Amino acid sequence: MMKKTIIAMLTASAFTSSAAWAVESKDVVSNYADIVHAVYEDAETTAKALDSAIDALIKTPSAETLAAAKKAWLAARVPYQQSEVFRFGNSIVDDWEGQLNAWPLDEGLIDYVDSKSYQHELGNPGATANIISSASIQVGNDKIDASKIAPELLAELNELGGSEANVATGYHAIEFLLWGQDLNGTNAGAGARAYTDYLQGKGCTNDNCDRRAEYLKSTSTLLLTDLAEMKQEWSAGQDNYRAELTAKPAKDGLRIMLFGMGSLSLGELAGERMKVALEANSPEDEHDCFSDNTHNSHFYNQQGINNVWFGQYTRVDGSKVSGASLEELVASKDKAAAEKASKAVSAATEQVKTLVVSAENGQAFDQLIAPDNAKGNALVNESIVALVKQTGEIEKASNVLGIYNLNPDTADHEF
Repeated sequence: MMKKTIIAMLTASAFTSSAAWAVESKDVVSNYADIVHAVYEDAETTAKALDSAIDALIKTPSAETLAAAKKAWLAARVPYQQSEVFRFGNSIVDDWEGQLNAWPLDEGLIDYVDSKSYQHELGNPGATANIISSASIQVGNDKIDASKIAPELLAELNELGGSEANVATGYHAIEFLLWGQDLNGTNAGAGARAYTDYLQGKGCTNDNCDRRAEYLKSTSTLLLTDLAEMKQEWSAGQDNYRAELTAKPAKDGLRIMLFGMGSLSLGELAGERMKVALEANSPEDEHDCFSDNTHNSHFYNQQGINNVWFGQYTRVDGSKVSGASLEELVASKDKAAAEKASKAVSAATEQVKTLVVSAENGQAFDQLIAPDNAKGNALVNESIVALVKQTGEIEKASNVLGIYNLNPDTADHEF
C-alpha cells in the first residue's frame, strides 16, 4: 500500500460535504484573519527561538551552536513562508515585507565575499560596502556612520542607494551570516561558513568577529520587532488593520484573498522564484540560496495558498486553525467549479512537493536548474505548469463569487 505523504494529510480536506450548508462571506474573511494572525504569531515564536540560538552562538561559538542556529533558522522559515500569500492585496503587508524577506541580495554589502566568484548587481554602489568591516559607508555625497551596528542602522541601510539588491536585514541577511556564500554553483552543497567567524579574540577568522556578532544579533532583534508589529495588526479586538479589513464589505476581503493566492501562485512563485532561475540556470536567483533550503521555501509558499483556499492552518505546535473557507463558499454556488479549484490547488501542492523529495534524495533546487540537467529542468517546469493551472482555477472560482477581472500579478512574466 502506498504510504501517505505529509502533503496528502495536509490537503485531506480537498473537498468536504460541509459545502452543503450555507457559508457566509463574512465568516470566510473572519477565518482568513484568524489564520493570518496565527501564522504571524508562529513566525514570531520561531523567530524568538532563532534569536535564542543566535545568542548561544555568539556567547559560545562552536560547530554545535552554529548548527543549532541554522536548524532554528530553517524552522523559522516554515511559518513565515506560509505568510507570503497575505502580501498581495494587503498593502500593509507588502510594504512591510521587504525588510524581512527581500532577495536576492548582494552579500558584499554585509560581509566578506569570495572576490573571484562574487556576482552582484551591476552599478550597485553598495555591492562591496562590507558593513561589518567598515566604520563608515560612502554613498554618493553622503557618508553614513556605521561605527555602531544596531537595528536602526541596518534598517537605514536596507536598499542603500536605492538598490533593491542592498538587503541589509531580514531572514536572508541572517541566512548569509549563518551559512556564508554558496560557492558550489549548480553542484551539490550549501554555504560553509565556519563557526570561527564568531570567535572573539584569538582564533577569529576573516576579521571583525565582534562586529559580525553585533550584526547578526541586530538583524535578529529587528526581525522580532517587525514580526511583533505585524502580529499586532492582525490581532482581534483592536483598532488595527484587521479591524479595517473585516469592517469592509466581505466581497472586498474575498477579492484580497483570491488576488493574494493568484499573485503568489503566478507572478511570484511560478515567475520570480522558479521561471527566472530556470531560464537563467542561475543559483544566484534561487530563494534560500545560501542554505539550499529553496525547495522548502517554495513548498511552504504553496502551502500558504492551500491554507487560504481550504480555510485551515496547521500551527507549529500541531494544533489547527480552521473555519469557513473559500472552497465551501464557492461550492455553495457552483460545486463543479469548487471541485476543479480544489483539485488544482491539491495537484500544485503535490507537484511542488516533488522539489522537496528531490532535495531529500540529494538533488537540491540549484542542481535541478543546471543547464545540463534535463530531468531537473523538467521537474521545475512541471511545477510552474501546475502553478499556472492553479491560478486559472482560482480566477474561475473568483468569477463564481461575482469577483471579475481578478488580474493576478504576473510580475511581467508570460506563461
